[in-house]
Amino acid sequence: MWRVVKVRALPEYRLEIEFDDGVSGVLDYRHVIRGPVFEPLRDAARWAEVGIDEEGVVCWPNGADLAPDTMYERLKAQSAATR
Repeated sequence: MWRVVKVRALPEYRLEIEFDDGVSGVLDYRHVIRGPVFEPLRDAARWAEVGIDEEGVVCWPNGADLAPDTMYERLKAQSAATR
C-alpha cells in the first residue's frame, strides 16, 4: 500500500501530495467535493484541515478520506503524460 507522507491543501480543492517513495505532485479534487461526507469540505477552512492518519491515508476530521492507491496512480499518470 502506498503511504502519503506529506499533504498540503491548496486553493480550488487541490492537494499537494508526497508519497513515501518520493512520488509527488498536485491533484485536483473539485469533482469529489459532493455528497454528505465531502460536501462540508466546500468550506475553504474545512478543506484546509486535511491531514494524514497513521496508515498514511489523506483524511479530514469529519471522516472524509481519499484512497492512497488511486492518488498514487493519478500522480504517476500525470508524470507519464508530461514526459
